Amino acid sequence: MATLISYRSRLLFVAVMIVLSLFWTNALRAENGGLPDYVIEEFGTPPEVPMGPLSEQLQAAVKVAFIDSMAQSTWGRDQAIALAEIGESKDPRLVWVISDMMRFASSRGLSNQLAETASELLGKDMQTRNPWGIVTDHLIAWGIPAPPDYLELKRNVFTSVIPGWEKIFVEGDIDWRLVSWGGVLIDDRAYDTTDDVCNCIPAADNPEVSSAEDATWLKDDDIVFGIEVNGEFRAYPRRIMEVREMVNDTLGGRDLGIPYCTLCGAAQAYFTDQLAPGIERPILRTSGLLIRSNKVMYDLRTFSVFDTFLGKAVTGPLAKKNVQLKQATVITTDWGTWKKEHPETTVLLERYALGRDPDFRNGRDANGPIFPVGDVDPRLSVHEDIIGVVTASGKPIAFQRSAAVVALQSGSKIEFENVHLELDAGGIKAVDADGSDLGSHQAFWFAWSQFYPGTELWSG
Repeated sequence: MATLISYRSRLLFVAVMIVLSLFWTNALRAENGGLPDYVIEEFGTPPEVPMGPLSEQLQAAVKVAFIDSMAQSTWGRDQAIALAEIGESKDPRLVWVISDMMRFASSRGLSNQLAETASELLGKDMQTRNPWGIVTDHLIAWGIPAPPDYLELKRNVFTSVIPGWEKIFVEGDIDWRLVSWGGVLIDDRAYDTTDDVCNCIPAADNPEVSSAEDATWLKDDDIVFGIEVNGEFRAYPRRIMEVREMVNDTLGGRDLGIPYCTLCGAAQAYFTDQLAPGIERPILRTSGLLIRSNKVMYDLRTFSVFDTFLGKAVTGPLAKKNVQLKQATVITTDWGTWKKEHPETTVLLERYALGRDPDFRNGRDANGPIFPVGDVDPRLSVHEDIIGVVTASGKPIAFQRSAAVVALQSGSKIEFENVHLELDAGGIKAVDADGSDLGSHQAFWFAWSQFYPGTELWSG
């Protein structure tokens, strides 16, 4: 009896400790704005944020600093005084506009003034070698809300600098706080004008292809993105996709839009046909904008913006029609294995690389994302390759690619709900129990976990 009482006492003690731990964890998170511990550890405690509209005096200062300066393409004494008033406001919401201005700052002096004001409002020194990136990372990680009329302010800044975005910056199901400039102009060339020169990342429409036998310019260890539709196979060399970043193609009798985001290591394939009656095939283009280091694509016909990672229209006429594009699987592998497993494959012609041979995947991003992403789910490293897919129940699941390859090669089964992983030509794809395609693709962990927060994770 004494042993039983002692055992019950220990259970009660453990239960009490768990409850107290949860209480203090929740209390701490409430004190820190509901942020998880890893965010506080990396970025510190967020500042207090006021609610409600801006005062008339502050609105006037915002106009002088952010609207008049862009309209007049100048920054003078009046703007400096207005920026000082903004810094004294103790309203960190306005740092979002400061961040937008910093992205286009034309001089080190202006950048320093903006960084100093951001530091004052956020209560943390942001004057570093890359103040724009540091400031924006903190804003995202802390979830600082936008100021009143933010879209109008942001639209004014961006469209004053880069022509062609007037139809892009509109209301919709998109968090405009997270949108930044990727450093290139919008690709607004007419459909099927892939030979036209542009100061943009030029999409390829209806690209010509060759047989595998004729593609002597490709080395066996070159990375390709392989796609199969209705028994027809095609390889999209990474060398080409790093230059084009967008292809509008037809394969196996189906129309496809194929974006590649070099920043998040993700090539995706969306079906752009068989949509609701009255909806023309979207022609996908690169906008020159980013959301948390993921490219923002749009439809050339309607200027509807799509969430590139999710395939969902978020602004414009297509958003009003609730257009959601379905995905085909993209296999990331090497050319030698792909052509051996699928000798009937076709492949894009070398000329679409425009004479360039970049290797962003193994160079530019070696030290982490080069654009702001805010906080990253710490369960995997930022640039860990995963295979991502959404289950029949709507649950996103990521599989650590390196561990999955080892498991599958050893004969182990990898299953989650209706998802079954298979090796395919040196890559991995997700299929249903009957072998049907589930539209999986490879990506960096930071990107998948941002666009599917709370994703399930299989890591072996």
